[in-house]
Amino acid sequence: MSAFTLDELKTMLQEAAGVDESVDLNGAVLDTPFSGLGYDSLAMLELATRIQNQLGVPIPDDHIEFMTTPRAVLEYIDSHLPMGA
Repeated sequence: MSAFTLDELKTMLQEAAGVDESVDLNGAVLDTPFSGLGYDSLAMLELATRIQNQLGVPIPDDHIEFMTTPRAVLEYIDSHLPMGA
């Protein structure tokens, strides 16, 4: 895997916190804060756990608070993906 995509992130978000019918993840969400998308800190912890388990990307607890938008998560994952993953 050379890059983690927004579609993959959306799938993980839905798996981690469920689908909120009032949130349109198909819109322009890259720079929308997760709080504005209906995801709280518990959902973000679940997302971080899934990323670590499925992609092998370690996310220290103190880094989660800086992952406030989908773009921030994608950039973090892409910069920390193991080579050849």
